[in-house]
Amino acid sequence: MTHSIDRRSALGLIAAAAPALAGTARAQADYPNRPVTVIVPQAAGGANDIIGRILAEKLSDVLGQRLVVENRAGAGGNLGSQAAARSTPDGYTLLVTISATQAINPALYTRTGFDPVKDFAPVSLLGTVPNVLLVHPGFEAKSVADLIRMAKEKPGFYHYASAGNGTLNHLVGEMLKSRAGIDLKHIPYRGIAPALTDVIAGHVPITFANLPAAISQIQAGTVRALGVSTLKRNSFVPQVPTIAETVPGFDAELWIALYAVAGTPQPIVDRLVAATHRALADDQVKAKFAQQGAEVVTSTPAELAARLDADLKVWAEIVKTSGAKIE
Repeated sequence: MTHSIDRRSALGLIAAAAPALAGTARAQADYPNRPVTVIVPQAAGGANDIIGRILAEKLSDVLGQRLVVENRAGAGGNLGSQAAARSTPDGYTLLVTISATQAINPALYTRTGFDPVKDFAPVSLLGTVPNVLLVHPGFEAKSVADLIRMAKEKPGFYHYASAGNGTLNHLVGEMLKSRAGIDLKHIPYRGIAPALTDVIAGHVPITFANLPAAISQIQAGTVRALGVSTLKRNSFVPQVPTIAETVPGFDAELWIALYAVAGTPQPIVDRLVAATHRALADDQVKAKFAQQGAEVVTSTPAELAARLDADLKVWAEIVKTSGAKIE
């Protein structure tokens, strides 16, 4: 008798739950049926913001729903990432972020306020932006090999400027020092603009900058590019060799990626993956990326997760070696 009552109770629970389950399934099938917020955890006008807006515009067409970019800058991207991590996991809040925030901040900051692995559901890589090793036009080194030779002949004699302690271009410099076995002295500035200004003026001979920040100066000849930090040459400056051509395996590109909030239903994540890949296949989108010095790169969620995992390990080592830490 007890068994039959339990069976009836179970059937009743299933029947009661059925409408809610059906409603959830419909909501996922109809996604998106209202505007989607895309959080960019950096200020307007930067490479990540521009890429995020290009993506949002095209995804709006692909998904048939408006995507609204919301800049939440602060603490090296931590504030916006925190806000995204705490959002409802329903696909209506997305995060377009950069490797500096996802892969470097966990080692650099005492507290970030988010977990880059546990708090987000990977969707896809969007693109990569190389950092460029730049020197004053009158600097003696004409190649990466020249710079390494000179630095080995005079350890600690040459200085390089960065956008500040713990920034990506600071840590790219530390990576070069480690991988090439050289000693360069670091001079932190408050942003890449003043660092570039002093290199152009000849006050400091060397800096690293992302390509969008440096391309106009490279084209004007006010700085000379010795190498890009990606494994492959960049199509926007194909004449510039990779640092890896001299230092095998050197890879310190900035990547930009799309994430949903952890716990977002898989059908919604799958829809976002397909829509993102379709948007990035558009020739106009590729051209707009190229204007920013970025190359379109897509991935599966698993590939993005693997990339993040590998970079977390690489940058944790570089941050530890550099001694950089932000409270």
